[in-house]
Amino acid sequence: MAAGEEHGSVEAAPETRSFKELGVTDVLCEACDQLGWKTPTKIQIEAVPVALQAVIVGGIDMMSQSLALAKKPHVVIATPGRLIDHLENTKGFNLRALKYLVMDEADRILNMDFETEVDKILKVIPRDRKTFLFSATMTKKVQKLQRAALKDPVKCAVSSKYQTVEKLQQYYIFIPSKFKDSYLVYILNELAGNSFMIFCSTCNNTQRTALVLRNLGFTAIPLHGQMSQNKRLGSLNKFKAKTRSILLATDVASRGLDIPHVDVVINFDIPTHSKDYIHRVGRTARAGRSGKSITFVTQYDVELFQRIEHLIGKKLPAFPTQEEEVMMLTERVAEAQRFARMELREQGEKKKRSRDEVNDNDDTEAATGVRNKVAGGKKKKRKLH
Repeated sequence: MAAGEEHGSVEAAPETRSFKELGVTDVLCEACDQLGWKTPTKIQIEAVPVALQAVIVGGIDMMSQSLALAKKPHVVIATPGRLIDHLENTKGFNLRALKYLVMDEADRILNMDFETEVDKILKVIPRDRKTFLFSATMTKKVQKLQRAALKDPVKCAVSSKYQTVEKLQQYYIFIPSKFKDSYLVYILNELAGNSFMIFCSTCNNTQRTALVLRNLGFTAIPLHGQMSQNKRLGSLNKFKAKTRSILLATDVASRGLDIPHVDVVINFDIPTHSKDYIHRVGRTARAGRSGKSITFVTQYDVELFQRIEHLIGKKLPAFPTQEEEVMMLTERVAEAQRFARMELREQGEKKKRSRDEVNDNDDTEAATGVRNKVAGGKKKKRKLH
């Protein structure tokens, strides 16, 4: 880059930004200043953030991540389990030079039983560091982590009250449980042209509902915890690229994802925990934009819905619907449901056959020999230090 700039072949950045804004450390900012680089070029603005960070998550090839870590990134964004994998198995990688530790969504990390991994990480990083802990809720586990990880902490509470943004229009629909699919199709037709995030309570219902909608011609795609990391990323990227207009998800997608163009959030299954409602509807009406949320309330959900209204401190209006039009959809929806059940059954049988094939292969003499060799020559895990 320096050579290009010297010969005048690199286009200057249209906006004046500093190297510090790009995430470059103070020492390197000073070095850039000494070299006469006052403001970053267009190429540097695009290249520097990528070069400075490595993303380390499960479900992605360990080797490619090891290569990224070998480049000594300034920022490592990681899930606890995969970070421990690299600390134990990736030669040359350690956290001895760590200056800042940021734990985002601390309450979720601990609720997912990552306490052991977090404890291991805290034992191998320098005590002389700055630590930032972000949490939507201050649970007992988070308070325990705070005592273990923070020294003389300063607490900053953004808001003690659970609330939704003003530009979010919130509605509910009270419906019989057996007609939920028909009402969902009605809403999607009524609000056609928008992008939707539809939240379901289980992975199975997410997959089932996505199949029902696909069978009816909607561009729907699922996102849930039983999908591989690559498939989850694939679904997310298709929705972000607007090649799919409907994303059906479990609460795995209610927090931590930045999807800028969600117009409508539908709580197809009402959240069991009232606070999850805040996170779900927070996927729309972001960054000053307006948005809608519609919560389906069946005869079994009344108490949960009342808790949500109590938490947010407001009574929600009913979304206007035409029952006659909904009932006209029931026959087509029932057919789509039947095909979805068949597809789910076929998917289950295919997975079972794959597992059986693996087990059959494992019983062969060759496989047994390979297992014995692996067991005999297995490398010891690198001790964390």
